[in-house]
Amino acid sequence: MPTIYLLNGPNLNLLGKRQPEIYGSETLEDVECLCRDALPEGWDLRALQSNWEGQLIDWTHEARDHAAGIVINPGAFTHTSVAILDALNAYEGPVIEVHISNVHKRESFRHHSYVSSRADGVIAGLGIEGYAAGVRRVVAMEAKK
Repeated sequence: MPTIYLLNGPNLNLLGKRQPEIYGSETLEDVECLCRDALPEGWDLRALQSNWEGQLIDWTHEARDHAAGIVINPGAFTHTSVAILDALNAYEGPVIEVHISNVHKRESFRHHSYVSSRADGVIAGLGIEGYAAGVRRVVAMEAKK
């Protein structure tokens, strides 16, 4: 069964509680449900969140052998982590980068993403619906193989 790894970085465990004016009132559990609903029959989702950079890297390495694609919101690591970029560069499947807010309307340091140079697509500013769009895109990319 093809599996998509849904990886969420730091502070996304507080989704729905932290800065709802920016990130909305939906929770990470809502994100997971939305993504599962977006999957066609026969697909699975492995939803993971960590505040630790190394854990996200380990899951990305694990995905090399177990995932048809990765949908990732690296949180603040987007702007700082060459290590996550290197791990994603070692992954051969599709990668979709997702951000709940429109990072380009926010502080200037958020305008640069290390992950974007590896991502096959970048979604920003669609709220949690961006995750479902990312999942659908991975499925579509895999169908074209």
